[in-house]
Amino acid sequence: MFLHNGLHRRKGAMFGLFRKNKLVKIRSLNETTKYGVAATSLKELLKKGSKLLQVPLVGSHICLYEDGTELSEDYFLSLPDNAELVLLAMDERWSGFVCDIGRLLDTDRNSALLIDAAKGLLSDERSPKRRKLLGELMLHLKDSSETENREDDEDWFQGIDVRFKTKSAYMKYNCESRIRGYMKEVDSYAQTIQKPKLKEEYKKTAESLVMQLKSDKYNGCYFNRTEKELNRLCTKDGWFSCQGAFDQDECISLHSINPYGNRESRILFSTWNLDHRNLIPGLRRRGRSFLPWWKHCRTAKAAA
Repeated sequence: MFLHNGLHRRKGAMFGLFRKNKLVKIRSLNETTKYGVAATSLKELLKKGSKLLQVPLVGSHICLYEDGTELSEDYFLSLPDNAELVLLAMDERWSGFVCDIGRLLDTDRNSALLIDAAKGLLSDERSPKRRKLLGELMLHLKDSSETENREDDEDWFQGIDVRFKTKSAYMKYNCESRIRGYMKEVDSYAQTIQKPKLKEEYKKTAESLVMQLKSDKYNGCYFNRTEKELNRLCTKDGWFSCQGAFDQDECISLHSINPYGNRESRILFSTWNLDHRNLIPGLRRRGRSFLPWWKHCRTAKAAA
């Protein structure tokens, strides 16, 4: 038995001498610098990597940078050259390259670096999906939503009347104006109704809606982030999430936007179509049944 084991170890050692070195790129959890290391086995890579990156060898393990898959000895042997890896201490975990993205987004000092990198990628990017993703990344990184007063973010107020001194005051006015615009559309549609009785019912319903909206100051509170949570449609930081069509519980596409963040987002938000949440589609489609429907959703909140 002793002789057999001795021969087996010598045979394994001789086989290891002929095993080809595999060159990989390895880094630690908390550093982004990658080092080229050559090793014939995972065990050898762990020893070299631990010494190079000053990570305790006991309990250390290695994962793929891309998706966090932990390496076994056989998996290591199947890796292509220059595979990107992460060396982790005993209690450390790695979920893939998204970990790096999360760290960058958590610190404001990296925003400018991300914007510059996204601009560089956009210049050569041909995929519409990736161009959209990079464009939205740049848009949201240029965020100044924490500011409220005009003197603190003059760029946000470009093109806005000087009487508005805060972002919330303008957004409140913006909401009131949009709902008034919807009501003008409701009034103008009455002229297209041919049947007198139906037109009379329509006008009566529209007048009731206007009275409700006036009493609620045209729901300007919806866009005002300084209002109480019950009265606004956004978070306290100004984020809006699409609520979907008026006959759905939520938006399946999970659209979101913060018009308080920068001027570009404010302008883009002004193009968001809120008609899918207002009364106009229902008043037009439902004909004679619109009055019972109005009684069912008579809260003015349905207007936005």
